[in-house]
Amino acid sequence: MTPLRIGARDSALSLIQARDALARLTEATGLTFDLVPASSPGDRDLATDLRQTPGDFFTRDLDDALLRGDLDAALHSAKDLPPEGLRDGLDWFWLPWREDPRDCLVARVPDPKRIGVSSARRDAWAARRFPNAARLTLRGAIPERLARLDRGDYDAIIVAAAALRRLGLQERITEYIPLGELTPPPGQGVLAMTFRRGDPRLRALRGLFVKAVRFVGAGVGDAGLCTVAGLRELRLADVVIYDALLDPALLEGIRAERLYVGKRSGAHALPQAAITALIGERARRGERVVRLKGGDPGIFGRLAEETDALAADGLPFRVWPGVSALAAATTATGMLLTRREAGKGFAVGTPRAAGGGSTDVWFMALGLADEVARRYPPETPCAVVSDAGAPGQTIWRGTVGALHAGTPERPGLLLVGEAATHGFPALGPLAGRRVWVTSSPGVAEKAAAAVTDLGGVPVVRPLVRFEPLAEVKIRPSKGYNLLVVTSPTAARLLLERLACPIQYLPKRLAVTGPGTAEVLAHLHIDTLAPERDFSARGLLAALPGDLTGAKILRVRSEEAGPGLAQALKARGAKVKDLVLYRTVGLPETEPPPHEAVFLASASAARAWAASAAPKGRDLIALGGPTAEALRALGHAPAAVPRTQTPEAAIRAYARALAFPAHA
Repeated sequence: MTPLRIGARDSALSLIQARDALARLTEATGLTFDLVPASSPGDRDLATDLRQTPGDFFTRDLDDALLRGDLDAALHSAKDLPPEGLRDGLDWFWLPWREDPRDCLVARVPDPKRIGVSSARRDAWAARRFPNAARLTLRGAIPERLARLDRGDYDAIIVAAAALRRLGLQERITEYIPLGELTPPPGQGVLAMTFRRGDPRLRALRGLFVKAVRFVGAGVGDAGLCTVAGLRELRLADVVIYDALLDPALLEGIRAERLYVGKRSGAHALPQAAITALIGERARRGERVVRLKGGDPGIFGRLAEETDALAADGLPFRVWPGVSALAAATTATGMLLTRREAGKGFAVGTPRAAGGGSTDVWFMALGLADEVARRYPPETPCAVVSDAGAPGQTIWRGTVGALHAGTPERPGLLLVGEAATHGFPALGPLAGRRVWVTSSPGVAEKAAAAVTDLGGVPVVRPLVRFEPLAEVKIRPSKGYNLLVVTSPTAARLLLERLACPIQYLPKRLAVTGPGTAEVLAHLHIDTLAPERDFSARGLLAALPGDLTGAKILRVRSEEAGPGLAQALKARGAKVKDLVLYRTVGLPETEPPPHEAVFLASASAARAWAASAAPKGRDLIALGGPTAEALRALGHAPAAVPRTQTPEAAIRAYARALAFPAHA
């Protein structure tokens, strides 16, 4: 692929942040980019007060270049994108790297009387903080603003902390303004990339950084009628966009931002078009969005309008059905719709629907397909769904005339009517691929979320279990001053098997990565971890070369071996090498349907190789040791991340699929 031409404003700040972003993108994707500096009305017109400027004041020229085809994409400070939305023909997303979002005060004197401001919100804050000061218009690039401050044109100015930090001028900051005092715009400290709508290269690039929207059926009436899958998605969400028809208890205790968009007859919090746009906007920011809809969203829940809009822009999504009012009003009350002696079916409809057609759903009908077919004209569309909701789900589509010849042998639901012609597209870099996640619960949840984020279907089925071998009994007289833990599983078992007060743990902790640190974070122990290489080798590189006098407690699995403890001893430390658990293969079961396998340890790699699982599937290794074990067994991994985390491993696989020439 030839380098992508990326435009950016030609100010010093813009070019610094653009070069940094493109270097990160090259590292993350293997793609190459040519940076094209450009001017903008906001750079040429330094007289107009920014509070009176049009929304595209800093993007207009780059927008024109994109629409002409002179550029492939453009980089902007996200807060500079027009608040009313981009021009027709353009699309966008936020890059994942964030700077400090706060504003800051840069002052020459302790009690400023003339304050430079460049927005209404900064003006309002300055009026509250310095009620006797004059508030003056502030324009120009950051170096020019600082020069005018130093010349005495202002006593203080308010600017974004991110701008000063990116320019290496953070020492000029007099004070950071707390977020609770001055709320920044959502995109402050973030870079956005714009591109021509529909460009497949830029859509593929965006697919690596956005997360699939989750549509969750909340059930009806009671929070208990939301599914386990729905509750899991709520727990992992960044933002929940929710309707009126649900139990408020469902939202209790979740960490996500909550946005109410409920609609009741005659009273809409937002029109449907605005709700659809909001979902797409928050997804483009890289947030994990849960769209929580009452009942089952596919039954008169206007689900198609929202999913169709995402599909049109290539944004992935996943739908989790819910318990509908139909089930709650019948099965839960005793008014059973298919009581054996009372009836063989039921009809559901609404007078509100715009179309005139309907779809019949037949249970247990495939053995009588010919009889069913005689009820309809031969050209009527139909579909058979087998193993609905399971990893092995299959869908046959055709017409009633072709029904008998094409139906699968397995049981399934028969749909006859217009609905049978529709289906959700496979989107995102993983495009519906089923990834068998073989790891333990803590790692599996993160890997599964990452698979869903990128448009895949996680199939969680562990290959191994962990068998404890020892308790952890720490005597204060031993004087351990460093605890070394090199896996999340070892960290969890350490807490479970601790047979002494928790305060006896050493006051310093060394771990191999953020997953292990996260398990022990609530202990508030001073923690050391490598920055990139999350392996025993990386941990050794992060530790001092001379450990004379250190007393170390190392807890590990039997399979990890004594190598790390021996290396620590060679540096002068006294080491207790405690084998806490062993990895045991689970009884062999039928492998689930899958196109790729995620393996999180060397022991899982060996268990997979010894199993009856079909070989030749794509293998995703959590890190170097897992990849080495696979190669020793004669299997080449399709993806190995630079950073040893489940999310990075799944993203590395997605990158290899999206840009195979740069994998």
